[in-house]
Amino acid sequence: MEGKMKALAKTKPGRGLELITTDIPKTGAEDLLIKVKATSICGTDVHIYNWDAWSQNRIKPPIITGHEFAGEVVEVGKAVRGFQKGDFISAESHIPCGYCYQCRNDQPHICGNLKILGVDTQGCFAEYVALPSVCAWKNAKSMKPEIACIQEPLGNAVYTMLVENITGQTIAIIGDGPIGLFAIGVAKAAGAARIFNIIRNKFRYDIAKEMGATDILMYDDQKAADKIIEATGGVGVDVVSEMSGSPQALPNAIKVVRKGGRFNAFGIFPGPIQIDINDLIFKGVRIICFNGRLMYRTWYQMAGLLNSGKLDPSPVITHKFKLEEFEKGFAAMTSMEIKSGKIILTP
Repeated sequence: MEGKMKALAKTKPGRGLELITTDIPKTGAEDLLIKVKATSICGTDVHIYNWDAWSQNRIKPPIITGHEFAGEVVEVGKAVRGFQKGDFISAESHIPCGYCYQCRNDQPHICGNLKILGVDTQGCFAEYVALPSVCAWKNAKSMKPEIACIQEPLGNAVYTMLVENITGQTIAIIGDGPIGLFAIGVAKAAGAARIFNIIRNKFRYDIAKEMGATDILMYDDQKAADKIIEATGGVGVDVVSEMSGSPQALPNAIKVVRKGGRFNAFGIFPGPIQIDINDLIFKGVRIICFNGRLMYRTWYQMAGLLNSGKLDPSPVITHKFKLEEFEKGFAAMTSMEIKSGKIILTP
């Protein structure tokens, strides 16, 4: 397709992004050209916007940012199978090579040559995006675009929570970011017996409650962990999911997991951290680390939960802006007084 499009790009080093006019991307034989219907802002996008140390070492301007989106297929590469014009798709943002050790051992989500949409390749904060067909997930055309575009981060929560059975178990989710809030909904849909959520932002209290948290405690409550242990009869929870990336929250997460329980490590910490690993060793805790989503087992699980009606992620979506209003979206994401959940941008 020939023509121009508007896009949101990191055009040069430094804080901020710029709304530009650029060429509609060309597609290869194994690509799809997608007309973007909705995108959402991720914490990674905020890092790029702020131009922090990670971004300075990883991002190579100029580049169109964004990796969470849904849209309509308008062109199909000649080698693509299983997709056609008019399909409504969401994107798996992890782009695997297909031939490395991990890819050939059923782990393409952590490919040894992994590229990430909008980080290593041109992204989706645009009217059109070229996407490798291996990264496309076909949705029902009746799905709302704002729900379809958040399936990438929602999949993180599905993978983390459902890596093992949690039906009838007690769960503690540390963190109130969008993925932590999604995880509450996944745990509820999966039949968890009791869901504790330790949060930092009072604005998100009602969202956590609506998503299904049975017990909500504040980070600044020095006895939050003790209250969880007391509520579980002194045993602790079966599963703790650390989704905050907060060094201050980590001791609570370690404290509340029961002997023989599971520790889900998902939150990304700002730097090296110190913990007493003996606390986990003597408890016999299983530590599982998560990066992305399984391709495509997680997506099938997620589709089943959404189609059943047991999982409704919509309470986490708090703002919708046009792409041209991106500054409002990033201002809401970076404000010291957090009063947002997931933020949607539409071209």
